Amino acid sequence: MTRTPQDTETKDERGGAVLEGPGTREEGGTRADRRTRITVLVALGANLLIAVAKTVGGLLAGSPALLSEAAHSVADSLNEVFLLAALRRSRRPADARHPFGYGKERFFWSLLAAVGIFVMGGCFSFYQAVHALTAESADSYGGYIAGIAVLVVALLSEGASLLRALHQVRREGGVDGLRDPALRTVVAEDGTAVLGVTLAIAGMVLHMMTGEVIWEASASFAIGALLVYVAYWLGRDAREQLIGVAADREPSRKIRSLLEAQPEIDTVEALLTMQLGLESTLVAARVDLVPGLDSEEVELVAVRIKRSIAHVVPEADQIFLDVTEKTGPGERAGESPAATGERGGV
Repeated sequence: MTRTPQDTETKDERGGAVLEGPGTREEGGTRADRRTRITVLVALGANLLIAVAKTVGGLLAGSPALLSEAAHSVADSLNEVFLLAALRRSRRPADARHPFGYGKERFFWSLLAAVGIFVMGGCFSFYQAVHALTAESADSYGGYIAGIAVLVVALLSEGASLLRALHQVRREGGVDGLRDPALRTVVAEDGTAVLGVTLAIAGMVLHMMTGEVIWEASASFAIGALLVYVAYWLGRDAREQLIGVAADREPSRKIRSLLEAQPEIDTVEALLTMQLGLESTLVAARVDLVPGLDSEEVELVAVRIKRSIAHVVPEADQIFLDVTEKTGPGERAGESPAATGERGGV
């Protein structure tokens, strides 16, 4: 009887044969990861420079909208550091403590980035809006021209970073490219930054034209609400992934169709999937085989099915099959060698 070196065998409590898939493969940095890392570094460099310029301009002009945007850029810079950590740590190979690998590190650090956007960006923007409405308004707009110039430069810089991120999304397959939480976060941050800078410019210009601080306060409120929404959206997605979300509908459909098409399988009792990372999915299936197969035949069938699943759905690198033989007429469940694991069951 031939086994592949990656395969191991166990029996469940009912005696059913269980074929365990290979351990999580050691993954180095892929091309997609390298491109994402460059995209994150571009965004980090742009946000650091812009954060300094916005802070200086905001303090000189005393503009709440500009200071809100400064907090936004600081939050984005910190989040890019989180994303770089996610890219590095999620690629560590599996070990005894984490046998399924570290793929979910990406989702954890993305959750921290969402919290950072909410606390540092959204809450500070709300504070600036309230402060602008309650503080005495000055009639001098001496620093506003410089502040608007800073925002225009920021708009160009953030726009360039957004175009870079969107270009990578297109290279990664459009919407499918947004499966990567790091890339998705950069796109969300850059898109929000472009919209936030536009709101800040509008608020400052209207404040200068009308002399009413309500315009800048409204811009700060709008920026805060925008950041809170983006933080909620990113956090909700990261939460689902950390809890354990099933594979997409199409891969699950392909796996079920493949199992049902096997002549040796009588019924597919259960099919469970869970995403372990961007390129790692756990598949657990409980199937009943047709009567009459001995243990060696069951093993060969199980190995073939496992390889077929891995071929059809390449990200399915953790495959567990709970294989039992359907009882024939007059035969009690668990008596067959395939069901009990006797005579070298898989």
